[in-house]
Amino acid sequence: MSALAQFDDDCGAGDSLHVFEAIAADLLKKGYSIKPNAVPIPLSGGLWQQLRSMPRHQLDLAGVGRQQAHTVNNFIRSDAISWIERDAAAGEDWLNWAAELQQYLNRRLFLGLFSFESHFSHYAPGDFYKKHLDAFKGQSNRVLSVVLYLNPDWMPDDGGELALYHSDQSHHGERSQSMLKVTPIMGTLVAFLSEEFPHEVLPAKRDRYAIAGWFRVNTTSTERADPPD
Repeated sequence: MSALAQFDDDCGAGDSLHVFEAIAADLLKKGYSIKPNAVPIPLSGGLWQQLRSMPRHQLDLAGVGRQQAHTVNNFIRSDAISWIERDAAAGEDWLNWAAELQQYLNRRLFLGLFSFESHFSHYAPGDFYKKHLDAFKGQSNRVLSVVLYLNPDWMPDDGGELALYHSDQSHHGERSQSMLKVTPIMGTLVAFLSEEFPHEVLPAKRDRYAIAGWFRVNTTSTERADPPD
């Protein structure tokens, strides 16, 4: 039995729906959501084991940009990644969980989410990802970004926080940018609107593991199919 199916048997599908509704409510109100213990414990544990047992050659230096514009730039980011497929039980359970979240958010918020892509990430001590947006307005089909942290026993002094920047409006109508730091503790899920929130990964003092993923809308046209080959 898969980890996700075991969780549903043990705790009931209503627990997942409660998490999905909490995420949807946050996105509607704030545009982002931070939820500790958002995914079933067997699922997060299975993903951590899969990542920790992955041969080093299966992790590639991460780059920036997509397709022909993709380049490796160590001045912007220095982590290593491996795209998640359905060739392992934990990866399949994760993609199934994300598909359930996608379906719920489409029904609840009418986001039109069409597909999902995600990868494992490993940040060695000192690695970073400088401030960036996952999608630029009108130039990308990434709509919603998600991050799941896979770091047991992580301490605040270990660093490696996600710095999420968001705009605040003062009483005088002026806007300023605030920074929210998220400690990468095991099982914490962060979701945010890809076009709205610049963010960065701060250097850590120990190996830092996570999953980054993006829900996308369909940009199929007469010139190209989505997703591209």
